[in-house]
Amino acid sequence: MAMAKLLCLLLLALLGISMAAETQYHLDSARYGPGSLKSSQCPSQCTRRCSKTQYHKPCMFFCQKCCAKCLCVPPGFYGNKAVCPCYNNWKTQQGGPKCP
Repeated sequence: MAMAKLLCLLLLALLGISMAAETQYHLDSARYGPGSLKSSQCPSQCTRRCSKTQYHKPCMFFCQKCCAKCLCVPPGFYGNKAVCPCYNNWKTQQGGPKCP
């Protein structure tokens, strides 16, 4: 019984943290959302986005291509693409995500 309560408490804590992070990016949608960047800002934003990947060159190539089209780059190093629907919904011919 105690283990079940502990598990519930842990799940609630994780859910709260997840929602708090999502809310932060949602509130910053003007900063990260569609059209929030100028094309001259793409290189620096893509450098930030791709800084922690081991595939830096392809990440930079596709990020800059996506940024030029969408004029936004999601916050963080990975994920959070819902903030920028254009960036999120652009797919490869195989149906995979085009933007990192």
